[in-house]
Amino acid sequence: MTSPPVSLFINPAAGRGRTSRRIARIEKIFNDAGVRARLITSRAVGDLEQQVGSQVQSGSSRIVVAGGDGSVHEAVNGIMHARSSAALGVIPSGTGNDFAKACSIPLDWEQATRLLAGRLAANVISLKIDLGRMNDRYFANGAGIGFDAKVTEIARSYRWPIGDLVYLVAIFRGMIDGIATPGISIAADQIQWQGPVTLVNVCNGPWIGGMFHIAPMADNSDGQLELLIADPVSRLRIVSLLPKLMRGKHLDEPELHHASVRHLEIAASAPVPSHLDGEVQPLGQTFEIEILPGALSLL
Repeated sequence: MTSPPVSLFINPAAGRGRTSRRIARIEKIFNDAGVRARLITSRAVGDLEQQVGSQVQSGSSRIVVAGGDGSVHEAVNGIMHARSSAALGVIPSGTGNDFAKACSIPLDWEQATRLLAGRLAANVISLKIDLGRMNDRYFANGAGIGFDAKVTEIARSYRWPIGDLVYLVAIFRGMIDGIATPGISIAADQIQWQGPVTLVNVCNGPWIGGMFHIAPMADNSDGQLELLIADPVSRLRIVSLLPKLMRGKHLDEPELHHASVRHLEIAASAPVPSHLDGEVQPLGQTFEIEILPGALSLL
């Protein structure tokens, strides 16, 4: 019996437009492996999520996304909001590809495509991974509140073909504009916190922004999230911390605080920026975040 076709979603804008040039090669690798694919192209922000939701509601059980962390984010929300058990395959073709790193998916998109095609042909599931939920949205890799959300918004406004370095440029631009330190209260499993912060990160995977190893201990199959809180810091101190953040050697710094959590509630003294998987969210003041163990099947 022939297996139903895989729903192959392409985000042409991912990787500053590189993904659109890879479509023909991806299709050929799938065809050579005997994998039938139904190609679906994302037309705008939010479109991929809607189309994934429509496909899984119509019975599609295997979703493949060629794109970056934003594409993964939309696919995950499409699957989860449809209350589907569809499995997700990822061909990393974005700028940061933090989710791919967390799942040990090769960052060479052709190698990743060949390996995925082999698993699809054999009809096997690679593993089950955890997802996070913040309010009514899901995230695969992490949530950020405060300065890193501001940096993310700046980075997304650039169209320069400089890869991960766009986030480094955005940090310096964000510092020029000023570093807000809103008052935050956090109630979590093992921690109570109140006071001004530079940022709060809740990590399901170890990397953010492609080059920052912010949570080296994070494992997206261990049933917990890694909470990192940064005290107010000066511009000069941020610059001195950047090399350590890139190497994952920052956790012993006095301004940084870490705890492993399963559920937490965050309240801010004023509306603050936030992001999920690098996707900027509307300004908010209250955030409820939890881990959903083994919620997603990965192809």
